[in-house]
Amino acid sequence: MTQIADAAAPASESKPEPAAAPVAAEATTAPSESAKTEAKEPQNTLTERFTTAEWNALKEFRKILPEIFAEGLPDNADAKTTAITLWGVKIDPADPIDAKVSVVLMKFLRARNLSVNEARSMLVGTLRWRSEFDVEAAVKEEFPADVFDSLGHVYGKDKQGRPVVYNIYGATNVKAAFSDVKRFLRWRVALMEKSLALLDFETIDQTVQVHDYAGVSLSSRDANSKQAASEASGIFSDHYPELLYKKFFVNVPGYLTWIFWLFKPLISANTLAKMSVVGSGAPAIGKALLPIIEAKELPKQYGGEADGF
Repeated sequence: MTQIADAAAPASESKPEPAAAPVAAEATTAPSESAKTEAKEPQNTLTERFTTAEWNALKEFRKILPEIFAEGLPDNADAKTTAITLWGVKIDPADPIDAKVSVVLMKFLRARNLSVNEARSMLVGTLRWRSEFDVEAAVKEEFPADVFDSLGHVYGKDKQGRPVVYNIYGATNVKAAFSDVKRFLRWRVALMEKSLALLDFETIDQTVQVHDYAGVSLSSRDANSKQAASEASGIFSDHYPELLYKKFFVNVPGYLTWIFWLFKPLISANTLAKMSVVGSGAPAIGKALLPIIEAKELPKQYGGEADGF
């Protein structure tokens, strides 16, 4: 189960995720009543779905951004007035009135049930982690193609335009990938960042993930893979909030499916609603994925028509 734990999978829910704040229905296209009352706020398709409670929390959150930046970036004496870029969105702590910025900040608030204090702690931690990890350098880093090229792919999009990320855990070189945990984590974060670069935070602000376990066995679970999965899960849970729309676990061996159901009671309802454990083989996988991904965007091995990767 440890490998399923990568990127907030079942066994990795060691720190229960707080229940997410209610979010306006995705199907809503017209501005909400609360959006109409926020006429002076810069709006886009996503902010128009904010509730009144979310707007109120956001306004309070923005007021303390200078202090958050100062605490999260202690080595920068001018942090209170220096803009940063997070997931491709420029955030100026001194002037955060921007629709895209609102969408990004709302993710921290929703992840903490609109608690401004808890969202503050989460954003401070994220700023510190990004600086220490040097995320920008990881994105530019070159990783051995023979080790990592078959492990992860950003390919196609779902019917709403969300990027689809594929993680292949049964790749023949998976042990080589986990042999250096630090390197694996930098590669995994880089893959995440590259998928987020495809979001516009105007109409699309989440990704779809497909985790493929074909060929995974108990013998592949060594100490390094367990450590890598645990650390990756913690990173994504703590520093990439509310960026996942749906996660599919496909070609999952029977013993891992059993473990998933064993841990199901420990998984928050919000997380569980985003997860689907699917059977093996293209027909079964396609039945689950084709309702949200067009056949032309879905690789043939997953029941689609695309040549894939």
